[in-house]
Amino acid sequence: MRRMTRTFAAGCVALLAASSLPAMAQKTAQERLSAYRERVDRLEDQAAIENLTATFGYYFDKGLWGEASALFARNGSFEYGQRGVYVGPERIRRSMLLFGPEGLAPGYLNNHMMLQAVIVVADDGRTATGRWQGPVMLGEPGANGVWGVGIYENEYVKEGGTWKIASLHFYPAAWTDYDKGWMRSALPMEGQSALFPPDAPPTEVYRSLPGAYIPPFSFDHPVTGKSLKDIPQPADDLVGRE
Repeated sequence: MRRMTRTFAAGCVALLAASSLPAMAQKTAQERLSAYRERVDRLEDQAAIENLTATFGYYFDKGLWGEASALFARNGSFEYGQRGVYVGPERIRRSMLLFGPEGLAPGYLNNHMMLQAVIVVADDGRTATGRWQGPVMLGEPGANGVWGVGIYENEYVKEGGTWKIASLHFYPAAWTDYDKGWMRSALPMEGQSALFPPDAPPTEVYRSLPGAYIPPFSFDHPVTGKSLKDIPQPADDLVGRE
C-alpha cells in the first residue's frame, strides 16, 4: 500500500511538471518576443534620428533656415563653434541668417556633410545622443572658398511621438583657405555676433587648428565600457587651459 502511495505521488509530481512545461515555454517565448520588439523599436529610433539629422543637413546646406529650425524641440539649442548658444526654434532660425540669406543667394556655398554617425538611444526610447564627423565647404561672393572640418555632438528628444533635435553642437576642428590648404592657412572661428547676440555664451572655450581640442564623447567605449567625457585635453595657453 505504501509502495502504491509513493508511486501515485511520484506520478502526480510528474504530471504537474509536464503540465507546467507549456506555460513555462510560453512565458519564455513572450519574454523573447517582448525583447525583440524592444530591440526593433530602438533600431527604428536610430533610423529616425539618422534621417532627422540628414534632413537637417540638407535644409541647412541650402539656407532653408525655417525648415531647419523647425526640426528642433521647443527648448532646443543650436551652438556653432564659438558663436554662442541660441535657444528655441525661432531664435535658432534668426541665428542662421548669420550664415547667409534665406534660401542661399547666388554665389553662396554652405555645405555641411554629416558622416560617421554613432547614435545611442536611451533604454526608455525617449532621448538619444549622436556624434558625427562634419566636413564643410563654404563660399560667398567676393571671397575665397573655405574648407572646414569638425565634430557634431547632438542630443535628441522624442516630443509628441516625433524625434526632434534637443541640442546641436558643432565643434569646428579646423578652417582653412581653399587655395592655401591646412598647413599654410589656419583661419580662426567666428565669435559671438554683435548684430544678433546669442542667448548664452559658448558652453566650452577652445580653439580650432592650430589648437587640438577633442570634444567629449557622448558614448562610452563599446568594448571597455570606459567613459570618454573627461579625456585629458592638450594644453592651450591662449584659452587658459593648462
